[in-house]
Amino acid sequence: MKGATSNHSKKAHFRTTHWSVVLAARTASSPDYRDALITLCETYWFPIYSYLRRQEYDVHEAKDHVQGFFATIIEKQGLRSVNPEKGKFRSYLLGALKHYLADARDRDKAQKRGGGIKVISLNIKNCENQLNMESRNGLSPEQQYDRSWALNILQRAIKKLEIESKSTCKSQIFNYIIHYLIPSEENVPHRVVAAQLNMSEAAIKAAIYRLRRRYRELLKDEIAQTVSSEKQVEEEIQDLFVALSR
Repeated sequence: MKGATSNHSKKAHFRTTHWSVVLAARTASSPDYRDALITLCETYWFPIYSYLRRQEYDVHEAKDHVQGFFATIIEKQGLRSVNPEKGKFRSYLLGALKHYLADARDRDKAQKRGGGIKVISLNIKNCENQLNMESRNGLSPEQQYDRSWALNILQRAIKKLEIESKSTCKSQIFNYIIHYLIPSEENVPHRVVAAQLNMSEAAIKAAIYRLRRRYRELLKDEIAQTVSSEKQVEEEIQDLFVALSR
């Protein structure tokens, strides 16, 4: 699975349905198998890394375990046992990681993790910088995992918003109103942005409304790929904001 961090433009685009990416990643016979695995690796590698660091593994141990964990999943098709009826994929993956770590300790696999397969390209300095920005004092490893997952989901949704704006020639407007995704008293008044863009204040407000609505749609799309029902999508959104509030 070397090269799993290839450019987004080279990936298949998944039709977002409940559990779609996970189901595609369960068996090698799936036409979207490779791209689904790449998507899952990119979504969850940093939450797993941050969990490991919060568990007091050093940076090199955490890096090795991230590589080893995903390599084991790929080599043994470890997602075959995933069942949408059993709950959220995020919880399943954390449980699988804990089993992997226990197995690595029991069998003394320190020198064998990942079998030499490079699944994800990790820059330790960048990992630690990101961890320092995202971490909060007093979080448990599980809470840090959830927080990193939540931030990753938000960033993926924002990136898709940006790509969409560029494809519709609205990137200039996007760059001005992206800061309004979350209401804040610190935001520049709408009339100021309207003047800068030579638009009416009503048009700016309408653009912000559409941006927020589309952002929530993309957020739900990201979450829907790894849960099995609409109810769980809403539960995950609530969990996401709880994780960010810590």
